[in-house]
Amino acid sequence: MQFFKVKTVEETFTLIEEKIPAIEQIVVRELADALNHILAEPVVAKENVPSFDRSTVDGYAVRAKDTYGSSESMPGFLTIAGEVKMGEVPAAEVSHGTAVYVPTGGMMPKGSDSVIMIEHCEDLDGLLNTYKQVAPGENVIRAGEDIKEGEVLLSKGTKLRPQELGALASLGITEVPVFRKLKVGYLSSGDEIVPYQTETLLEGQIRDINYLTIAGLTSEWNADVLYGGIVRDDYEEFQQTARELYDKVDCLILSGGSSVGAKDYTTDVIQALGDPGVFVHGISIKPGKPTILALANGKPVIGLPGHPASAMIIFKLFGERILRKLKGEKIESKPERIFAKITKNIPSSMGRADYIRVRLFEKESEWWAEPIIGKSGLITTLVKSDGIVEISSEKEGVSQGEYVPVIPSR
Repeated sequence: MQFFKVKTVEETFTLIEEKIPAIEQIVVRELADALNHILAEPVVAKENVPSFDRSTVDGYAVRAKDTYGSSESMPGFLTIAGEVKMGEVPAAEVSHGTAVYVPTGGMMPKGSDSVIMIEHCEDLDGLLNTYKQVAPGENVIRAGEDIKEGEVLLSKGTKLRPQELGALASLGITEVPVFRKLKVGYLSSGDEIVPYQTETLLEGQIRDINYLTIAGLTSEWNADVLYGGIVRDDYEEFQQTARELYDKVDCLILSGGSSVGAKDYTTDVIQALGDPGVFVHGISIKPGKPTILALANGKPVIGLPGHPASAMIIFKLFGERILRKLKGEKIESKPERIFAKITKNIPSSMGRADYIRVRLFEKESEWWAEPIIGKSGLITTLVKSDGIVEISSEKEGVSQGEYVPVIPSR
């Protein structure tokens, strides 16, 4: 096979970024049916979330200064003035020396500025003993602390993961504008390739497993797959079938045969589909050097190696990037599985595995994980995170600069 100038992996990624256009055809989908779709317009919050100050724990709403000095050996004393019921505006108010019971998520009563957890106090027939002092704002999420009215919650090109759907639902949004779902065509070629359902192989035949692996990955990336079947190593048949499939899809994938002639046919067929044609013809990578990437009249065409392992590796590496670019998704240079340096010390308790949400960023050619600090009830800590650091139950935390395993999110 005669290669054009072989590209490096980095050059290939750059060319994909430069040449692959986004298909900006917008459809409106119900929020429940929008998972993994790409947001076509930014979402601006039209209200605060939460819309009222609420407790993050079961406990008693108090004035923080009324608990100062409280301890196990020297408890404080407050009078219980009532309780808050879920979904109702509190009738009781907190004044000097009083407390009001509030459940997790309950509205804070007037006059209170913090909540003492139920574990740190004791109700003795209406007299509340407090065994720990609390600070103003402790165990409370303020109105608008999670999402503020007027802020851009999600930008155009955001992939709608479960956490994004939850954030949108918290604003009462029931439908969203997204880019339409991609349709990807797949075609195998080679005289030796037979359907994967073939029970008994003749000598020299190979089952078409590439279709299942490539179509499976494509479906995982939320695109529909149209199977074009298998074509022989015949230029006319190959070209006609490829053209018919190309006309029906947004992106065409060709899995080449194992012979030199078949690979040459793949190149010729791709060039015949439209201009500007092939922009990558061979990549400096093992396995997968005989990879072809092209753009034909605005549609990307991918020529994969015939070897199943090579085809899958190449498609995961470059095919996903092409499809994400094509469907309008914001693409950031983030790896799939990494070890990153943690930016600060994180304490943990022996015997308990901790999972810390983090933001990934690159600094001096190394990946760093910055913990996203926020109360556990905040939805936006999920939206802002790029992954999760696991601190195993055998460790008592991690130290700044230590390499930690990061499970990236999508």
